[in-house]
Amino acid sequence: MIVVAGESLIDLVPDGKVPDGPPDPLAPLLPRPGGGPYNTAIALGRLGARTAFCSRVSTDAFGDALVAGLRAAGVTTDLVQRGPEPTTLAVASVGPDGSARYGFYVDGTADRLFALPGRLPEDVRAVAFGTLSLALEPGATAYEALLRRSAADGLFTLLDPNIRPGLLPDPAAYRARFAGWLPFVSLLKLSEEDADWLGGDPAGWLERGPAAVVLTRGGAGLTVYTRDDEVSVPAVPVRVVDTIGAGDTVNAALLHGLVGRDVAAIGAEEWREVLGFAARAAAMTCTRAGAEPPFAGEL
Repeated sequence: MIVVAGESLIDLVPDGKVPDGPPDPLAPLLPRPGGGPYNTAIALGRLGARTAFCSRVSTDAFGDALVAGLRAAGVTTDLVQRGPEPTTLAVASVGPDGSARYGFYVDGTADRLFALPGRLPEDVRAVAFGTLSLALEPGATAYEALLRRSAADGLFTLLDPNIRPGLLPDPAAYRARFAGWLPFVSLLKLSEEDADWLGGDPAGWLERGPAAVVLTRGGAGLTVYTRDDEVSVPAVPVRVVDTIGAGDTVNAALLHGLVGRDVAAIGAEEWREVLGFAARAAAMTCTRAGAEPPFAGEL
């Protein structure tokens, strides 16, 4: 089983119609289930992986819809904590190239009050972390404790920082904290924008602990860096509606292809196959409004 730990929220996204001219900043917004970890869990479930979601979710109507979405994708919700606080909201604006920017409403929301759970089930093989859950206290400390404990238990760990600069008032403190996570990470996955903001480089990050670093490069594809190889695959050309959830779909595809394998021993051709699958899955997500990752049969 793969556990995805982190926030769920509601994305308010443009209605999906591709305008002939510049995007309308006042276009109608539609509520969609979202949050990087949530999207990753949904994508894993749709790919057929045994998956559990570990988070705190509101008991409001949005929270009920989020839990229902997990169950519909076959994701186990036994590790989901519930609370009366409201659901986090993320308002998305989409640029001419389909890239998304977000404004967040996070104060006093349920996912910020996540508490460290008891021991994970015996059959868990991997735990994935990232996005707001590792940035917003007090929940961030609990998620960090779960990361450290999972690594100590010998589990495969994936970290996707998925940086949201507007929610990080002290960038230097976050960068220092990020560096402290790396010894507990098996696979670091991040975008070029994340890498630039963090001010590091794959070689330096590899020295701190991860067995591999996967960099997503938008329309230029994906690249993996290991201690022995650097392997790239191109993006799959599609008509992009938006890029919401594309990186989360990459997380799921990587977990689906790598869990149970010795990442440090994977060769260039095997990486090319794994990255190619991730590129195809992410491309299909980009053809749909909001985070709508593909099912295994669609790939």
